Amino acid sequence: MKKSVFFGALTAATLTAGLAGAATLDDVKSRGELICGVNTGLVGFAAPDANGNWSGFDVAVCQAVAAAVLGDPSKVKYVPTSGQTRFTALGSGEVDLLARNTTWTFSRDTDLKLQFTATNYYDGQGFMVRKDSGVTSAKELDGASICIQTGTTTELNLADYFKANNMSYQPITVDSNAEGEQQFLAGACDAYTTDASGLAATRAAFANPTDYVILPEIISKEPLAPAVRQGDDQWTDIVRWTVFALIGAEEYGVTSANIDELAKGTDNPEVNRLLGTEGDLGAMIGLDKDWAVKAIKANGNYGEIFAATIGEQTPIGLARGLNAQWTQGGLMYAPPFR
Repeated sequence: MKKSVFFGALTAATLTAGLAGAATLDDVKSRGELICGVNTGLVGFAAPDANGNWSGFDVAVCQAVAAAVLGDPSKVKYVPTSGQTRFTALGSGEVDLLARNTTWTFSRDTDLKLQFTATNYYDGQGFMVRKDSGVTSAKELDGASICIQTGTTTELNLADYFKANNMSYQPITVDSNAEGEQQFLAGACDAYTTDASGLAATRAAFANPTDYVILPEIISKEPLAPAVRQGDDQWTDIVRWTVFALIGAEEYGVTSANIDELAKGTDNPEVNRLLGTEGDLGAMIGLDKDWAVKAIKANGNYGEIFAATIGEQTPIGLARGLNAQWTQGGLMYAPPFR
């Protein structure tokens, strides 16, 4: 009996170790396709058009990784995931990468055995109300009904905020942003709460966006980051440094317009290493020398992606804020490429 239990435990441990150490890079290459978990539909971040073509800020991460690994940003299969299904999809191996406006937290990193790669958007939780409600501050929401997605960090943040301010609320739980939008528009709740970027994206999709107001209070820190499974360090490095390549390219002035010329060689050793004309950083993560060139050419550098998908000139209308380069007073920077 003891031997059976021992060998059973040993087998389970071995299988777990084998799964954790699985070479995702090999799987993606042999499949010829990156499977990317994304939002079920959030305009500006990840949403399909009428023809089923996906686009958005998070989609650009998927495409950059596909370009770096497979040389083609179109080699992506998008799997829509909700707040409740996203971690199961990643942990079970259904997706190779989760790029779905997901907050990096202690419990997700450790208890769920996820590996967050690099923060690509610094966010915070906010509230949206109807303009004709007359509400101008979250402090005026005492007793309000509030729509909130289950399986998200916003649930605990909301409870903490109302408790700290000695206020009460009635939670109206929803499974997805689409359901939250429908319930809010139907008047089922007085306010809708999620990340401020998500509120801006949701409001932009309304028929009359100016009828709704995002309140000024930001009640949490929400560093959003692409995630992978723990136990595959090579794949973690690939996703992490692909994100950093996009961020670093903006800092060094590498754009979709000049990258072909700069890839011939420059006077900046850091740029040369990034673009593969000096050294061979790609070999260290199992990729070609020009992996970063391919990733950047997919949709441009971080600033270009931001501007095209969620920036101030888009319907989403987000300012760079904390997501500006560190040289411009923001938090975005890439570690050295050396």
